[in-house]
Amino acid sequence: MAQKQGRPRLLQAMIDAFSLPDLRRRILITLGILIIFRFVAHVPLPGVNLDALKELFDQNALLGMLDMFSGGAMRRLSVAAMGVYPYITASIVMTLLVPIIPKLREISQEGEAGRDRINRITHWLTIPLAGLSGYGQLVYLQHEGVVGSAAVLPMISMVMSLIAGTMFLVWLGERITEHGIGNGISIIIFAGIVAGLPQMIQQGFLAKENFGGLVIYIIIALATTVFIVYFIEAHRRIPVQYSRSVFRGGRMYRQAGSTHIPLRVNTAGMIPLIFAMSLVIFPGVVANYFANPTGADPNFANFIVNLFNPDAALPLGLFYWGLYFLLTVGFAFFYTMVIFEQQDLPNTLQRQGGFIPGIRPGPHTKEYLNGVIKRITWAGALFLAVVAVIPFVAREVTDVQVIQLSSMGLLIVVGVVLDTMKQMEAQLVMRRYEGFIK
Repeated sequence: MAQKQGRPRLLQAMIDAFSLPDLRRRILITLGILIIFRFVAHVPLPGVNLDALKELFDQNALLGMLDMFSGGAMRRLSVAAMGVYPYITASIVMTLLVPIIPKLREISQEGEAGRDRINRITHWLTIPLAGLSGYGQLVYLQHEGVVGSAAVLPMISMVMSLIAGTMFLVWLGERITEHGIGNGISIIIFAGIVAGLPQMIQQGFLAKENFGGLVIYIIIALATTVFIVYFIEAHRRIPVQYSRSVFRGGRMYRQAGSTHIPLRVNTAGMIPLIFAMSLVIFPGVVANYFANPTGADPNFANFIVNLFNPDAALPLGLFYWGLYFLLTVGFAFFYTMVIFEQQDLPNTLQRQGGFIPGIRPGPHTKEYLNGVIKRITWAGALFLAVVAVIPFVAREVTDVQVIQLSSMGLLIVVGVVLDTMKQMEAQLVMRRYEGFIK
């Protein structure tokens, strides 16, 4: 369909998308499920001191950043306070266990049925992980005076409520994947992050006295977004040729075809950031239980809390963010190689009759692809590491303290928007409409 004159291309594509009954139904289903998610995020757990909870979040920047991913559900300590992150953790654990445990590796090679079984195991693994995470969260909040009752039954009821909230959100996400637009789990996380934008804008107005710093802060955020888009889409094309036999006129002919394998520069996605952040905040969380209260003489646990504090000023802050940088680079290489080994591209190419021009099939192809993925992973790993420390750089350069720029938040938002637009683009192009992306 030709674009109507006078209308911007993006606006016309959105109108075309909503005019298609099937695509309109998928969009409305997605929006409806997100509204349900927002309602669930406002259902609080019983026995919570909301005033003490608000004061705790105002004093702890790390909790404030984690609250952004839950869309404010953690600040309200609702049944959805943990979001879908126990499921994300279970998925990561299964990804790492499949190549190690022979039985799981056999299941994963059974095609669609095998993937369904792996997904079912991931769901079952999510339940104990959600229970442990919820219990640890409640114990910490009880230590801070937010959760009053330490009795067994109230604690069990709150943990069960948190587990139910997580599994309900996972179910909602899968309904989006099946009947809506985009990857449902990612859309749920995306909605939680976007829900925190009004509060971030409000905090921006609180920094209006530092107008110059606020402008630079916004420029850094926009430049980081462009940087993320560039590296998410960046890939190395490996040329591949296929040969096939065609029987024609009583004789056998060999026909050749060519294509390419797109190896992404950032194969690992945001997983290295999750690994690195989990390790770098863990010592501070544990030490917080043994630290002396404010006003008392500091002990060694207080020193550990300050050392692993993302809000620590220079030069102490360099340790936390430097360690975060190095761990991100290390985990980017580790997770990329795990994923690449699971894909088994050399054997897949050989089974399908494909080969890389100038490279012999088998071990030589494997050696070549491993060399390429290691080289381009350096760019992807450094990209993730730079994005990881940008919040620290932005804070030190601009002196804006009231806004939290989240690396993972930006990665998730940009990635989900690009993925959703590509899916809608495919739907429009398939129906001969002009899409979003040119």
